[in-house]
Amino acid sequence: MIHLKNSKYSPSHAHDLLVRARELSSIMRITVRDMRVSSRYLEFDVSIPKDRLEQLIKKLEPIGPLDHAKHVIDEPMDKEEAIEKGRYYFNYERFWESHEVLEGAWKKSQGKEKELIQGIILVAAAFVHYQKNENEICLSIFNRALEKIGNATGKYQKIDVDALRNKVSSILRSGAPESFTI
Repeated sequence: MIHLKNSKYSPSHAHDLLVRARELSSIMRITVRDMRVSSRYLEFDVSIPKDRLEQLIKKLEPIGPLDHAKHVIDEPMDKEEAIEKGRYYFNYERFWESHEVLEGAWKKSQGKEKELIQGIILVAAAFVHYQKNENEICLSIFNRALEKIGNATGKYQKIDVDALRNKVSSILRSGAPESFTI
């Protein structure tokens, strides 16, 4: 995963940026699978040998300067750590990573807690689609997220569930996604 600094792009630029990244890196014969635009980052999913990463970063410089790169792997962690890390990623608009980390907590949960975590995962997944300028998909996933959050109230692992529900409901009423923190 490569995060370039974002100073001028919005999710409406996602497709064009993906095409441009693929063009810039085409000579390298690597895969730029996907990309997402947050207010902070241009996030690229790439498959590349580690020894060619610097070359790719140089190729992508016309799009934006490097913020950071990360080799994405499943990291074993306990449920509480996964939720905290997922919350951190969510709050920094790294929704794909948030979704992935929270799945680890979801797998270790049961009952109402499992449903609530799945609802939070769906909120992150909705924002992944928002960052790709897929607003209809985003709103559809927000509806599913509300169903999973259900009647849960109060705080869950530092997440204000009532505020989360209210923010998602507000976005659904307006039809205009915009990111928020949890």
